[in-house]
Amino acid sequence: MLILGLESATAQVGCAVGGHEGVLASAHSSRHRRHAESLVPSIEFVCRQARVALTEISVIAVDIGPGLFTGLRVGVATAKALAHALRVPVIPTSSLDLLAFPARFTDRVIAAVVDARRGELFSALYRPVPGGVARITEPRVSTPDDLRAELHALGVAVLVVGDGALRYAETFRELLEVEVCTHGLDHPSARDLVLLAHHRALREEWVQSWEVTPTYLRKPDAEIGWATRAGLTAPPTPTAESA
Repeated sequence: MLILGLESATAQVGCAVGGHEGVLASAHSSRHRRHAESLVPSIEFVCRQARVALTEISVIAVDIGPGLFTGLRVGVATAKALAHALRVPVIPTSSLDLLAFPARFTDRVIAAVVDARRGELFSALYRPVPGGVARITEPRVSTPDDLRAELHALGVAVLVVGDGALRYAETFRELLEVEVCTHGLDHPSARDLVLLAHHRALREEWVQSWEVTPTYLRKPDAEIGWATRAGLTAPPTPTAESA
């Protein structure tokens, strides 16, 4: 069973091909966040490197976020189009799960943190378990200060990973019990996506292409900015008197 993994939730875009033999080939790029221009050529490249034809792919795995709106749309749309054309299922995976997975060998609680821009973070907490990690909080959007307060309230040692951890490293380093990972764990990896998806594929934990939806956690920046400039607020809830 061959799996094609597509990752585009953050500033990095990448893909990988693999199966029971592990990851056969992968490619990642973070230059100028040109996800739409980079993803398809990257797919062609890793397939050539792995000597795999697209028609040999059995499952598409895709990072569904949370993450940057444009990148998510590119990755999810590409995954759905390929899955539909190849008539194969899809394994959607959280970007936060992908960030936490390579940190599974720590003895600390893991905080996976994605930079959401506009002074906010996407995050979730995990604990290491045999063979991987287990999520202990639901993905959420918060400010760096709110997340710092949450980590402090835990009262246990925490390892913080992700590009959000790097951007707000000084905020988290104020806590003695928190360690910020500064090397190698700043973005979700397509390699890890393939490894995680392979275990799920063996259990047939997949969905059809039309069932895949991105996890945004908030409205797109462009929509928020338009509403702010227009001075709009949410419409009042209709009442029996006003209806």
